[in-house]
Amino acid sequence: MSLLSAREKALEVAQRLVVMGPVEVKRFFGGAGLALDDIQFAFVMKGALYLRVDDQTRPKFEAMDALPFTYAGQSQTVRVASYYTLPDKIIDEPDELLNWVKAAYRAAVNAKRATRRRSK
Repeated sequence: MSLLSAREKALEVAQRLVVMGPVEVKRFFGGAGLALDDIQFAFVMKGALYLRVDDQTRPKFEAMDALPFTYAGQSQTVRVASYYTLPDKIIDEPDELLNWVKAAYRAAVNAKRATRRRSK
């Protein structure tokens, strides 16, 4: 993918995912989040696409040397282990992208369900 703004890249990815339904692109801190049915499953930050992972999908990302999202905290770098980068080679393959995004969406749905159960 070329150098696009976070929103432009997120919109481009959302267009590729139209078969899943209406993927929304929303502002997300310094980037752009992607959501389906009000459930965020991905975001674009600093030129990279990050997908939601869970215990089942994280090893697949790690096997590709994908990295978790990190940001600079006040005293240290904060690692967000629930979102990992998706390599551009997968982003550029429509069927592969769809498979990875479906898994990310499932992970996001399951995480939301788990959060609801804990809050009750």
